[in-house]
Amino acid sequence: MRARYGIPLGITAAGAAGLLYAAGFEARSFRLRRVTIPVLPSGMRPLRVLQVSDIHLVSGQRKKQRWLRSLAGLRPDFVINTGDNLSDPEGVPEVLDALGPLMEFPGAYVFGSNDYYGPKLRNPARYLIEKAQGRHGLNGNAPAAGAIHNPWEDLRDGFDAAGWLNLTNTRGTLKIEGTSIELTGLDDPHIKRDRYDEVSGGPSDTADFSLGVVHAPYLRVLDSFTADGYPLILAGHTHGGQLCIPFYGALVTNCDLDTDRVKGLSTHTSGGHTSYLHVSAGCGTNRYTPVRFACPPEATLMTLVGRD
Repeated sequence: MRARYGIPLGITAAGAAGLLYAAGFEARSFRLRRVTIPVLPSGMRPLRVLQVSDIHLVSGQRKKQRWLRSLAGLRPDFVINTGDNLSDPEGVPEVLDALGPLMEFPGAYVFGSNDYYGPKLRNPARYLIEKAQGRHGLNGNAPAAGAIHNPWEDLRDGFDAAGWLNLTNTRGTLKIEGTSIELTGLDDPHIKRDRYDEVSGGPSDTADFSLGVVHAPYLRVLDSFTADGYPLILAGHTHGGQLCIPFYGALVTNCDLDTDRVKGLSTHTSGGHTSYLHVSAGCGTNRYTPVRFACPPEATLMTLVGRD
């Protein structure tokens, strides 16, 4: 009996323990990543930028809301929200409440697909299949049918009322103590809403510093930003792989970015230029897959300093 049932029961117990850890602990173990990026012109004072991404808020997630409110204590110079705030059509008031203290600071945002559409239950193995077939989101897949439409307009209006810049396929400028920060943003490439031709041309001569902002780091977008000479690109979307293998890393990125750059700071080269790329692992999950493993939820405080 022991030989026959001992191993299967042990595997089942280990799997249950892993699931309990991934859903009950790690998915709620919020972290702050800190990184220094040498991208500013020589002589410019350092800038502290807080990036929040992929909140995927579901009504009632009080711990996540408290943690997001606490980030205001970091006193950033400005905040960048790289999208996917929602995972619940009823979640807009709680998102705005959780981000309320951060909206006291200058900021800007782009939306992700989950801001526009409600999540659907899907087999997680499909991410591996789509990766093998080179299909992600609407980039190669058929359009979604029967999608739930989120009240993204209410979210937009809340951000706009706080003074955050809407970077949906457009440019904007923040003034930070006399310093002009140009932000060029795109709508979500994951659902083919990006329109780079509307913002192309590279950084303006009048700005002290420029950066690119997008939700999903698809290569076509990174190539365009980099070839145009943006020194820094901020993105989210990947969840850092969400379910990772210890000492190996992520299996998927849910876009055509390679897994070596699924989260954190890296570089991207295109058109004879090289840009820094920062991809946030985000602080949430799809409501139907509320687990993380070897990839804790995060926000990032970036300190931008002068180039060597």
